[in-house]
Amino acid sequence: MDEDLRGTVLTIGQLAATAGVTVRTVRHYHHVGLLPEPERDASGYRRYRAQAAVDLIRIRTLADAGVPLARIDALLHAQPAEFAEAVSGIDAALQRKIDQLNENRRRIAELAGGERLVLPPEVVAILDRMRHLGVSERRVRLERDAWILMQALDPHVMPQRIREKNAGLDDPETTRLYLACDQSVDWDPHDPRLDRLIDDLDAWEIRHERDNDRAGYLKLVSSRISEASPSWQRIVEALAHRAERRRPAGHDN
Repeated sequence: MDEDLRGTVLTIGQLAATAGVTVRTVRHYHHVGLLPEPERDASGYRRYRAQAAVDLIRIRTLADAGVPLARIDALLHAQPAEFAEAVSGIDAALQRKIDQLNENRRRIAELAGGERLVLPPEVVAILDRMRHLGVSERRVRLERDAWILMQALDPHVMPQRIREKNAGLDDPETTRLYLACDQSVDWDPHDPRLDRLIDDLDAWEIRHERDNDRAGYLKLVSSRISEASPSWQRIVEALAHRAERRRPAGHDN
């Protein structure tokens, strides 16, 4: 070691600053036996030699790399070959941890929308298609919840509804009405545009009569959607009222 460094003495604060740690950290390393604690000098202060700074930097570097403190002491006193082998093993362990964290991030990203956790890929593809068409994320989430309800209450109709939904998204008029409903979410319930939209939706309903055996599911879905917006509540109620008026007298579900 250089003679200038041999003569260097540092206070605990200077030592900590040299290694980029806190004084509290230095004292902790003293406590666990990683860094020898010098005796106090005549003035009552502990003075550190340059070697202490070198040792502290090595300790900090190993600790920052994720090496447990319990292993650091052995590494500090290891022979070069032994040290290199140990560091290689630590690096491999860190890489495995990185790979696992990356996998966790990928899975979390997939589950961020919630749908991939509980819905089949065909339904997830429909939700992604809706996003591509410009449907708001709020409406997509409601659609997702509707599929979850259907899967829980009436799972045997899922394949048919998947076909119907894709066919609807292929149809320009159905897509136009879907986007119009999405845009109406923040309209005032008395907005005259809703009257025209209700007429268009009612005409669409007449052309696409729904099966009565799905009435329970549709009622739950309609309730879930109408909770999200007063304007949507008016649409759902108006369409239900018109459908009721069209129902033949004496007909009972």
